[in-house]
Amino acid sequence: MSKSCCSSSKQRMILACSGGSNVGQATNQAAVELTREGFGKMYCLVGIGAGLQGFVQSARDVEEMVVLDGCPVGCAKAILDREGISPGRYVVATALGIEKVKDPQLIVREEDVQRIKDAAREGAGAASPDSARAATASCGCSGKA
Repeated sequence: MSKSCCSSSKQRMILACSGGSNVGQATNQAAVELTREGFGKMYCLVGIGAGLQGFVQSARDVEEMVVLDGCPVGCAKAILDREGISPGRYVVATALGIEKVKDPQLIVREEDVQRIKDAAREGAGAASPDSARAATASCGCSGKA
């Protein structure tokens, strides 16, 4: 990874959706826990989305990238697509059987976070990037995609 604003000695970058739904928040929590457990380093997806070159270059330079999206709308993947960056591992929470619910309390269940973490570690249970992008909703932040 290049020595820029968010680089570290870790060679596995974790990017999470962090959207305004239970599944978006579950992917965010999974990324936080994976970072604390030493699996990789959570990174600022918003910096990449804003086109800030230090962030974008670090994403291009990293040896391994794990992307956690909450639902098939695939906002995290769309940000990377726009920059021409392909993740090594791509996990979509709803593809793991986690239901996206419309709840202003954003309740995140620990078992859902664990399922996302397991999939990130194994590279299993991931939706294909193309099928995830097939959703027709424009934002997917507060309802089913």
